[in-house]
Amino acid sequence: MTAGRAGEPAPLLDASADASPDRARRAAGPRRSREQRTSDSRLRILDAAVACLVESGYAGTTTLTIQARAGVSRGRLLHHFPSKETLLVAAAQHLAATRFASDGLAAAELPTDPEARIDRVVEEMWTTFQQPYFWASVELWTAARTDAALAAALLPAERRLGAAIRQTLDAVFEAYADRPAYPMVREMLLTSMRGVALTYGFDPREAATDPHVEQWKQLTRTLLL
Repeated sequence: MTAGRAGEPAPLLDASADASPDRARRAAGPRRSREQRTSDSRLRILDAAVACLVESGYAGTTTLTIQARAGVSRGRLLHHFPSKETLLVAAAQHLAATRFASDGLAAAELPTDPEARIDRVVEEMWTTFQQPYFWASVELWTAARTDAALAAALLPAERRLGAAIRQTLDAVFEAYADRPAYPMVREMLLTSMRGVALTYGFDPREAATDPHVEQWKQLTRTLLL
């Protein structure tokens, strides 16, 4: 375009003239908003995936059902999670890791009396095996036995989660961590609770009154005090 005639406004040739702090702030606002929306949609997808796993099992959970429940577009779901395996593993691990910390031992007010403290830790540990994320994990463990792609995605995530759980237990059992029997007690509680919890899948009952709870308390007190 030729230069403007007399009396016409000169064309804007230097766009940098408008590169003011105000414009930068206006540009930064939408970016932050998009980042928040991205984070929110990811969390909705993760929550929807766990809900589908718990209600419908691994075989009945598809990316389409998760997408519908989360209320996101197909493109948005695939942007976050390109495969069903990575999505479901991320969902179960995310909820287990965050809720184990926020809803369980890390947030519990523990007594100072040694026996009472051990009893409370055992009770809090046991409640984590009654949560939806535990059953979501069970669905994945079972499916991974015959699904190589799922197993490959699940194994490193499970190892990371196991390390985080043991770190939390080491913190609440700090006063007894130097006992020779402590590593054995920690593993006994984790594996035994997992095994007992699995039976609730076909034999639901009142978890708080399960006789194993008192046995776990007695064993832990005997071996650590």
